Amino acid sequence: MATVLQIAIILLLLGNFAMLTANRLEPRIRLVSFQGALLAALLLLVPQQGANLMHNLLLAGAIVLIKVIGFPLLLHRTLHKVGLASHSAVRGSGHKYAVISGMCCLIFALWLETRLPFAQEIYPPLFFPAALATLFSGLIMVVGRMRALGQVLGYLVAENGIFLLSMPLMMESSTWFELSLLLDVFVAVFVMGIAINYISETFESIDVGRFCSLRD
Repeated sequence: MATVLQIAIILLLLGNFAMLTANRLEPRIRLVSFQGALLAALLLLVPQQGANLMHNLLLAGAIVLIKVIGFPLLLHRTLHKVGLASHSAVRGSGHKYAVISGMCCLIFALWLETRLPFAQEIYPPLFFPAALATLFSGLIMVVGRMRALGQVLGYLVAENGIFLLSMPLMMESSTWFELSLLLDVFVAVFVMGIAINYISETFESIDVGRFCSLRD
């Protein structure tokens, strides 16, 4: 079981770097869906205080429905409606700086694990750095992406990191609280998808970088 857990954590880290290096939105959506599947698997693999099998199975099923099936379908639909399926998500050498930033964040997370005594007591090996690196990767995507859909994906990745950080601490009575958080994220992405759709119908481009060209 421990070996499978470590493999899942390594795949999660590799997925973070793959998202930072991908220069198109469609592969990013698939990677976010894959990350959701890893979250569901980790939920069943990570030892938790007061863990309940039925509780974990219900939450894992909700993660699969929302993060593995719901989000990708919604984002793919929005992507094709706004005509960005073949567009690059990042310009020039921006992905290189994103990868360097991601590596620095991972190194910082590994260092921080050694400085926080509770991290090694509560979290399995490499779990805390992987969760923190996932959160940082999402923030890098939010800040570094020029297109609104790329920032939505970054928001989802950051939320995955927060979910991972809280995973070993989940108690039996927190089922509905966790499901409500997932529902809030679903509604947020749904609203953002609608907003992007309307923006694309009104303006020629949804590239936020063009704000730099505005003049008085």
